[in-house]
Amino acid sequence: MSRVANNPVAIPSGVTVDLKGLNLTVKGSKGELSQELHPAVDVNVADDQITFAGREGVDAGKAMSGTMRSIVNNMVTGVSQGFEKKLLLVGVGYRAKAQGKTLDLTLGFSHPVNYELPEGITVETPSNTEIVVKGIDKQVVGQVAANIRAYRPPEPYKGKGVKYADEHIRRKEAKKK
Repeated sequence: MSRVANNPVAIPSGVTVDLKGLNLTVKGSKGELSQELHPAVDVNVADDQITFAGREGVDAGKAMSGTMRSIVNNMVTGVSQGFEKKLLLVGVGYRAKAQGKTLDLTLGFSHPVNYELPEGITVETPSNTEIVVKGIDKQVVGQVAANIRAYRPPEPYKGKGVKYADEHIRRKEAKKK
């Protein structure tokens, strides 16, 4: 059984937490995030920490308290430090270029791929084979990185495609005669 909810979430300086009913709002130097809390979870904001506990008599209370704690911890980290995912393009002629709210990708198709970035997400291309996705919402940053990777996932024979920087591609041996 997990004990994630037993650890309180520390609120760093410069971050304000506002709890109104079931709506929790976290404001920091990088922005503001809001989350609707699960009704089976009791949340207490006191001093410089947030505590979570399952509501008595509710079956899903204990399970959802750990989930809510993780979500709120990611919100606090996001508004204070932010999140980033790094992608690498492996393959001859594979290139990426960030232009405002659009990411232009050349991935070996007969046409260029233009990916429109959602609100609150920024993309940097330090080189033409690197993509850095940044934002304050961990779920959105991960989803944008997964969407970009889905255009051309890495293949196991030559390793070509869009991969995460820390991802290891398990290579296969070519067919023998």
